[in-house]
Amino acid sequence: MTELRYGTPDEAGLDAAGVARIVPAARSFLTGGGEGEGGGERGGAYPGFVVLAARHGVVVAHEAGGSAVRYGGEDVPARRGTVFDLASVSKLFTAVVAVALAERGALDLDAPVARVLPGFPDAPGMTARGLLTHTSGLPPVIDLAPFPGRAGWLGAIAAQPLRPGYAYSDLGLIALGAVCETVTGRGLDALVAELVTGPLELRDTGYRPSAGLLPRVAATEVQPWTGRGLVRGTVHDENAYHLGGVAGHAGLFSTAWDVAVLAQAVLNGGGYGGRRVLAPASVREMLRQQNAGLGPEASRGLGWQLDQPNWMGELASPTAFGHSGFTGTSVVADPATGVLLVLLTNRVHPTREQGAGHAYRRAPARELARAVQL
Repeated sequence: MTELRYGTPDEAGLDAAGVARIVPAARSFLTGGGEGEGGGERGGAYPGFVVLAARHGVVVAHEAGGSAVRYGGEDVPARRGTVFDLASVSKLFTAVVAVALAERGALDLDAPVARVLPGFPDAPGMTARGLLTHTSGLPPVIDLAPFPGRAGWLGAIAAQPLRPGYAYSDLGLIALGAVCETVTGRGLDALVAELVTGPLELRDTGYRPSAGLLPRVAATEVQPWTGRGLVRGTVHDENAYHLGGVAGHAGLFSTAWDVAVLAQAVLNGGGYGGRRVLAPASVREMLRQQNAGLGPEASRGLGWQLDQPNWMGELASPTAFGHSGFTGTSVVADPATGVLLVLLTNRVHPTREQGAGHAYRRAPARELARAVQL
């Protein structure tokens, strides 16, 4: 199993000049008031970032820039070990849990969700597979704040009118997390620890960061509408916050290194460092196109986005997989070339109005893609 290690572009089969442009590409999108000063013609997208690029397990770039916290009376520099709110990149961990449970016979990916969660419609696509591929018919999102308690928010999701086809849905992954909890009798946070972060030794990855970890956590948004000011150390996503910080669609905090280990484990066929989280056949199924014929945006494996040029940029390919997150996070990898790229930012700090597009994700991806020497 390939493990991540620091090395040179030559060892990775990468052009050194191209590799040297990866970090500056990320740095050019820093907002004013720190290094990088405003991002040039493209404008700033985030106060701080950490970027990690590797090929065949050789890490050729792993640097931070800007500020993990800039507003709210503090200015804390971003470091390589800064812990970011992953937002929807959390969905990948939920997906691994679901597939691992399927491997163990605890979860049938194609059985009606209604068998596990009473009250959910017994409709085509309303299965764990449909939830993973966003083809369950559930809408993208509703405000769950008015529905307190597990029964309340599950009932609200179950009552949503279904629309056949593809629709990227936070509600679907929230429901999937509940499915995993119900079939095991354990919380999603415990399942992620047991089946993903524990075996992979991702010591900086988890829900609800401890007080001791807080100095390393990047701040996100000022959210007076949730009864909070500057959010730091609690989940940015409003529904995940109302659900107590642990949810299938959001809530995990992590570092660039830990996210890269997860991606490398998938590139390895499900294992890392002599420890296995999934069987190779399960990984192949996770990365298999599940939504053929539903359009490019719907290109999905089980949890993973596939071949998305809109945000993967020139790293997109028929074999590329990854995911992005609303807070400014992303990971992309490709077994055909062995590359992986993690970009973690706090682009919603202090407001979600900045960095709303994907140009900042495509820029370092472009430099890594062009550095590949086949």
